[in-house]
Amino acid sequence: MAEAGAKVSMAARRTNKLQEVQTAIANSGGVPISVKTDVTNREMYVKELVRHTEATLGPVDILVNNAGTMYYTMMKNIHEDEWDTQIDVNIKGLTNCIVAVLGGMVQRQKGHIINMSSDAGRRGFPGLAVYSGTKFYVEGLSQALRHEMSGSGVRVTCIQPGDVKTELFQHSTDTEAQDQFDGSKKCKILEPEDIARAVVYAAS
Repeated sequence: MAEAGAKVSMAARRTNKLQEVQTAIANSGGVPISVKTDVTNREMYVKELVRHTEATLGPVDILVNNAGTMYYTMMKNIHEDEWDTQIDVNIKGLTNCIVAVLGGMVQRQKGHIINMSSDAGRRGFPGLAVYSGTKFYVEGLSQALRHEMSGSGVRVTCIQPGDVKTELFQHSTDTEAQDQFDGSKKCKILEPEDIARAVVYAAS
């Protein structure tokens, strides 16, 4: 997005990762800021992220909802904490970010919300029941919001990647589920840059 000319405000929990990307963008002539954010906390973090971004860079024209987490689990193995984390980040976090920017976009009659879905938002995958459910939520919310925003100047897009080389695969603790259903090591999978190009294409 920065290479395409956008002023970028990046949000994540890990400030060291944010600083790495912010430095790289700045060294390439971009205009980045980074704000430590937990998307599951609407009042303390997400609203402050938007307030700081607008005060520094101006109105939010594009929101890329990219925060997400995924755990391979068998439902019978009952990994409730991991299920809660996926619901909190993938559902509540996405909703919190949309709410924080939507009012301004509607008022200005301009904006684009890009939600990171998944091929698991198209069909449920075994070993990823809760994750698939969260991505079905992303698809359902996005479809409904797109209809609501028709004619308002606000666009809504879903990106539906397959397997991508990210840290998502490193967090699962249910080895039975991962051994049985994780096929990412058996085939060539997408690079993060592939998804980034899709986001830029959608935004432009």
